[in-house]
Amino acid sequence: MQIQRIQTLFLLIAVGIMCLFCLTPYAQTVDTSGNVTDVFVKDTPVLLVVNACIAALLFINIFMYRNLRRQISLTLVSVLLLAGSAVACGFVATVGMPGARLIWTGGVILLIATLVLALCAYRYMLRDKRKLASYDRLR
Repeated sequence: MQIQRIQTLFLLIAVGIMCLFCLTPYAQTVDTSGNVTDVFVKDTPVLLVVNACIAALLFINIFMYRNLRRQISLTLVSVLLLAGSAVACGFVATVGMPGARLIWTGGVILLIATLVLALCAYRYMLRDKRKLASYDRLR
């Protein structure tokens, strides 16, 4: 029995937002002459690799619908990596770049939206797991 699953849409939107996050600035710095420069994820290669891996994990997670237990665990790993990426971006912007400030309406909100979508997908995966367990009890 195939259950139509909304978590696939959540994961697909999260992948798109994560790719968009890699292209938008998440902080701004002001140098000594007063010039404002945007800070992108590509400026920090480690963050770029981590965020690309998160996007790849979320995309692979879409196609793991046949093994729900593995899909749930991979979603938890993605959520943990997303939280770590958010902390790392904030740490890099505040400690690593003096005078930098986060752009809350830019990349930061995209990262938070991706985290929320991944958590929503996780919630619906758990709901499917409970539903399948109840169907198994009826047999």
